[in-house]
Amino acid sequence: MDIAACRLRLTDHLDEFADEYAPTFQGAGTLTQQLEQLSKVKALLWEHGFAQWGWPERVGGSGGPAMLRAMVGEEIVARDLVVAGFFSMTETLAPTLIEFASPDVAARFVPRILSGSEMWCQGFSEPNAGSDLASLSCRAVPDEDGWVINGQKLWTSLSQFSQRCLLLARTGTPESRHRGITAFFLDMDTPGITVRPVAIMSGNAEFAEVFFDDVAVPDARRLGEVDGGWSVAMTLLPFERSTAFWHRTAFLWSRLDRIVADDPKDDRAAYLIGEAFTALHALRSRSLATLQRLDRGETLGPETSIDKVLMATAEQKVFDVARTLFPGLMETGDDADAQQWRDEFLYSRAATIYGGTGEIQRNIIARRLLDLGDER
Repeated sequence: MDIAACRLRLTDHLDEFADEYAPTFQGAGTLTQQLEQLSKVKALLWEHGFAQWGWPERVGGSGGPAMLRAMVGEEIVARDLVVAGFFSMTETLAPTLIEFASPDVAARFVPRILSGSEMWCQGFSEPNAGSDLASLSCRAVPDEDGWVINGQKLWTSLSQFSQRCLLLARTGTPESRHRGITAFFLDMDTPGITVRPVAIMSGNAEFAEVFFDDVAVPDARRLGEVDGGWSVAMTLLPFERSTAFWHRTAFLWSRLDRIVADDPKDDRAAYLIGEAFTALHALRSRSLATLQRLDRGETLGPETSIDKVLMATAEQKVFDVARTLFPGLMETGDDADAQQWRDEFLYSRAATIYGGTGEIQRNIIARRLLDLGDER
């Protein structure tokens, strides 16, 4: 499939049906409005056959290279039709199901994710296991009918809105570290699951604590082998740093375009915008190389830590430039535009934390890519 021809077909469609795709709110909107908009856009893309591009036919897709998915998300995000991070969650969860679920399970659930009829969350981080997933303690114990899960997850994005959760739980001893973890997916309305939303700096309750108290899960909901959950996690995270990062880059370019369009009258503007442009160009170039490896069927590994460092750097730089060149807008502005800039600036502060902290990523780059030795 020719990417350029497909892009033209998609952009023509988005132009023709612009009113149908457009948000019904101004600025950032509330979290509920953002998620309603996300479901609407995904449903429209599915209805018109675009959400299927780049996904295997065996899970309801229409085939073609992964770059097609990247392009669709790029166009949607660049038009500010959805929150980039929410749209890109599909790019981490669906490939993981395709890789580790049975063919019939993948064929059943992946179309629901692609079409927006279901939302899934990712139960990885815990209060004492953020970037160090190997230390997680949420435990799954086998019983006659499957497994019983007890423990807690934290920073579980959109779990209060989700129908299902892809969960990592310890099935080995604490000392087994990454060798004693198993992956499951479970229904969020299962008895014993309690969700407590957590408000972030912007005031949105995008994250939540999730508690599991004697939650019964059939063994058919296990992904991969027992004690093989680390492989699931290491498959999911690189997907987060490939197609999803391409979408994120499109979002950041759109924000830099808005800064330039406002023509800030500041003698530092050209220098600051140039710095942000350079950071974004480096990120986009690196992200393109990662997508090309994905298209060739290559395994994505520790080298995607470079992508994560570049993404966090570029994101924070773009919003630092906006705050500098539009003094007072984020601090005291009270219209919808100011609120959106404020929310996005505050969220950018977490770019060096979520998905693996900057310190952890630099450790991986040093130890596993540059062979600078083990930690002492």
